[in-house]
Amino acid sequence: MTYAAITGWGKCMPPATLTNADLSTFLDTNDEWIVSRTGMRERRVSHVTASEMAVVAAKRALACAGLDAKDVDLIVYGSCSNDEQVPNSASGVQAAIGATKAASMDLNTACTSFLYSLSTATAMIRTGVVKNAIVIGVEWISPFMDWENRNVAVLFGDGCAAVVVQATDKPEGVLGEQLGCIADARQTLRVRGMGTAYVNHGITYGDTDWDFDGPEIFKRAVGGMVQASQAVMAKCGVTADDIDLVVPHQANLRIIDAVVSRSGVSSDKVMLTVERYGNMSAATVPVALAEALEEGRVKPGALILMPAFGAGLTVCAHLVRWGDRVTPLGQSDADLPPNKKSALELINGIRSGKMNAKERSGDGLRNLKFIEEL
Repeated sequence: MTYAAITGWGKCMPPATLTNADLSTFLDTNDEWIVSRTGMRERRVSHVTASEMAVVAAKRALACAGLDAKDVDLIVYGSCSNDEQVPNSASGVQAAIGATKAASMDLNTACTSFLYSLSTATAMIRTGVVKNAIVIGVEWISPFMDWENRNVAVLFGDGCAAVVVQATDKPEGVLGEQLGCIADARQTLRVRGMGTAYVNHGITYGDTDWDFDGPEIFKRAVGGMVQASQAVMAKCGVTADDIDLVVPHQANLRIIDAVVSRSGVSSDKVMLTVERYGNMSAATVPVALAEALEEGRVKPGALILMPAFGAGLTVCAHLVRWGDRVTPLGQSDADLPPNKKSALELINGIRSGKMNAKERSGDGLRNLKFIEEL
């Protein structure tokens, strides 16, 4: 039987750090309010596009795996903040890294995009379609954030990480996954202003209005991730005691604590990055995985549980068996161009372009009906 082992990993975090104190300069909030509700103290703001972060992360992952870009057969780019819709973003990464024979595709399931992309690459490897794949989880959320909405502005950050997945006859990589969608709750999390439904409705591109029903999202997300985690463990014939490490979607600390507790896994087995990076949507799981490897928390042969949820509401849980190697085979000198602005300066630049957004675009953003309402 063919398996799909994770053999390389690399992250790319923009250097500009936005603190809770920074947010309090333009929002009615403070450090205690944010930390007590989310566990977040900082998040990153990118001075470059999502694709630029993805290129750096992909090059670092390839070096880690000791794989040449010309041997890559597939690139799956998981994100909901693509630079372009046509052409796709994965093709831009393909061109930038020189992976000339790689099929290239984008996948958007919001915060679960990386894990759904990992499932896609794994399935293609298992069925013999490809042998070597790069899977990317990346978000550049700051440009389409509603920075006047305290309920969402404090939560999200930018970032990226990638993994290399390769065919092997050893039982490694994704041993099982449980995927699902709680579509009757899709209206609980929506970014108004993104998508063709908003064209010709008097909306200035970049103006957004977020629907975010926090209590309902919490209830559905926790229930969905717990159910998916229990299902994939049962499918693979393991129990919570067999799990060596949990690398969850870093939505907020309350959700993570609830999922881990109800799944029966010890809290000391959980990898957390939410305090430093906030919710990076599709990037949270691969960044947390890369940092767990950097910190020595992933041991050879480790059994890793990865639960997540995203807008839709998509849910999933993946059970991954790690291989023997937990250190990189090589290093890449790829890096982002220098950044000359603070995170607050970057955000204030975005905010200045969104002044009067509700007045100029409000009717178009709020007066649409969606598929579940027709």
